[in-house]
Amino acid sequence: MSMVADLKECRDFLAANPQVRFVEVFFTSMTGVPRGKRLRVHELEAIYEYGRFLPGSVLVVDTNGADCEDTGLVWEDGDADRRARPVPGTLTLAPWLGPDVAQVMLSMYELDGTPNDLDPRHVLQRVLDRYAADGLTPVAACELEYYLVDLQRGPNGELMPAKSMQTGLRPTGIQVYGLPELEAHAPFLRELWDTADVLGVPLEGAISEFAPGQVELTLKHKPDALRAADDAVLYKRAAKGVALRHGCEATFMAKPWSDRAGNGFHVHLSVNDADGNNLCAAEDLEGSPLLKQAIAGMKVLLGEGMAILAPNANSYRRFKANSYAPVAPTWGVNNRTVSLRVPAGPPKTRHVEHRVAGADGNPYLVMAVLLASAHHGIANKLDPGPAVVGDGYAAAAKENIRLPSNWFAAVDLFETSAVLRDYLGDRFVDMFVSVKRTEQARFFEVVTELDFDWYLRNA
Repeated sequence: MSMVADLKECRDFLAANPQVRFVEVFFTSMTGVPRGKRLRVHELEAIYEYGRFLPGSVLVVDTNGADCEDTGLVWEDGDADRRARPVPGTLTLAPWLGPDVAQVMLSMYELDGTPNDLDPRHVLQRVLDRYAADGLTPVAACELEYYLVDLQRGPNGELMPAKSMQTGLRPTGIQVYGLPELEAHAPFLRELWDTADVLGVPLEGAISEFAPGQVELTLKHKPDALRAADDAVLYKRAAKGVALRHGCEATFMAKPWSDRAGNGFHVHLSVNDADGNNLCAAEDLEGSPLLKQAIAGMKVLLGEGMAILAPNANSYRRFKANSYAPVAPTWGVNNRTVSLRVPAGPPKTRHVEHRVAGADGNPYLVMAVLLASAHHGIANKLDPGPAVVGDGYAAAAKENIRLPSNWFAAVDLFETSAVLRDYLGDRFVDMFVSVKRTEQARFFEVVTELDFDWYLRNA
């Protein structure tokens, strides 16, 4: 299947939607932030014919969109253009932006048509090519947790959960799996489901999560991990847009409150053979030998991939014992206290749920790291060791095993990972590390209120 959409797709869409006047075109940079342009509709066909030229430096901007000069893609490169091409099947209406607005995803290429090796979609495709060479197809699904919060801060600048759209009251209790808590945001959820249908995103059920105003919706699994990551990107963008239409904001920040649950990004993975059979299926609750090998690979590379799974300073506030956020490379069956969980279910559905990534992770890069790790385990027939039974936090403490606990250590470890360099590409790893070190310097240059509270008089 071509990775570039053809002109017929564009013409068919415009013929079916003559009301469209504007089109937002966007791609996803390393930091996971969608960036692009809003165009007049008459400009769209040219993108399908030739692509749109965008500066290469935008591939490596930081989370705030500022240049990262140490990458060498700003001044030394002359801030040269690359070519953005439309992704098949992603030209749709964007209902939250108005009835006359559409959107389409882009992917970045060099001027000669070569896939750009810094584009997160192409990084993931590079990993998927390894599976295809072995006759294997990953099956993936994403679960993202997030909070609905007020647009305005509290009297002391504090973040506040969004008020009920039914009663106008602000939630206070946890009420995990509470139905009234979902009903409080029913207008948002109804529009979000309708929007997902327009986008072709397979959005399924919702639950009230483990904190006031926190929700989780699942995306249906599919035997196309690249499109599963596309779904996650499209879903996050839609959730934010629809929330604004209902007077609140959807935040996927990993840890908005220090004393409340963080936002996780759980990925469900299995592997099919060429005939579509689940190679992880087994009567044994621990899964097939291949599933155990995949788990072993994920386990051994978990620390080396943390810079991708937890990409920001705030990401590391999420990892606390007894918080449902894993803190160690552990695995188990039907056990939410471990990093790698084999869920309960019929034998044919056997798979692994990877529970480490934060909702602030770039879906393409998270998927790339998880699948690279799993493939490494399968290719080398690794053994994950015995499954943890009971409290995974206690087991990790007893064995004194942990994941990197801060942003700096994680980026350093990622830089030295020979296995992930092999799968993701040396140039990508070097550029990602450069961007993150630039972000680290900028983040820690800022003097905060906490600095004054702790050190103004005590230092």
